[in-house]
Amino acid sequence: MGARRRRREAARAGGVVELLSTPALARLHLTGDFHPERGERIEALAALEPTPVERRATVEQVLAAHTDAYVERLHGLEEHTLLDPDTPAGPTSFDAALLSAGLALEAVDRGGFALGRPPGHHALADRAMGFCLVNNVAVAARYAQAELGLERVAIVDFDVHHGNGTEAIFRGDGSVFFVSIHQWPFYPWTSGGPGTSDESTLNIALDAGGGDTEYARAFDELVEPAVRAFDPQLVLVSAGFDAHAEDPLAGMFVSQDGFRDLAARCAALAPRRAAVLEGGYNLHTLPGLVAAAWEGFRA
Repeated sequence: MGARRRRREAARAGGVVELLSTPALARLHLTGDFHPERGERIEALAALEPTPVERRATVEQVLAAHTDAYVERLHGLEEHTLLDPDTPAGPTSFDAALLSAGLALEAVDRGGFALGRPPGHHALADRAMGFCLVNNVAVAARYAQAELGLERVAIVDFDVHHGNGTEAIFRGDGSVFFVSIHQWPFYPWTSGGPGTSDESTLNIALDAGGGDTEYARAFDELVEPAVRAFDPQLVLVSAGFDAHAEDPLAGMFVSQDGFRDLAARCAALAPRRAAVLEGGYNLHTLPGLVAAAWEGFRA
């Protein structure tokens, strides 16, 4: 039995969440010294000693979630530019996006936690948005369906910002159930507010200032019943840590213990699970928050 097949068998059995990353992601996607989403995020997480993985998603795998024209644009960048007001990219950014998406695929195979960048959950099918180039969790969901034969995938996004790109890609798709729990009203200002849920989408809009109690209540009363009713074979977690009290970009107060609890709750929702890093921009607190979530995923 090959190594990848053994990892897939372990993931199918529940597996142990393994941290996965690659140092190349710190230098390939250059956003500037003062951009919140910069290479130092990966360098800060090196202290957790993630397993080094250098796997690139194929263009065909990315096209399962994105349009040809958009992928061609990313691939063809010859100089540094702004793809939207918050999202710089350059000639090596597409390679970084393929590596970040590839980590998400490896996380599905292993039952792992992909510590990649750039993040993905704001990326729409046809354009970049909010620091995000390729929607890593969407590519991973389509991979799980097309190449692993899983019919029902749930995505739970606890980044502080609404996962608008992921929602837009899967809206109305009965094979993927998307949950986003986020601060509202807040960036991206497009969707995710009260009254925007439907059969395949659950948006939970929380007031600024919420913390562990509010998130736990939302999971108890809304997330867990809805996801269990969907009965997914795999849960993918968009794990953002910008709802922490010391994150510079938001106004929530989830603690380190709160992230451990959120991860444990997500891991209990399906027989297979994987996670991908989204936000979290305080370089001092991020390693501890990721470590706490890793403990929760393994609980």
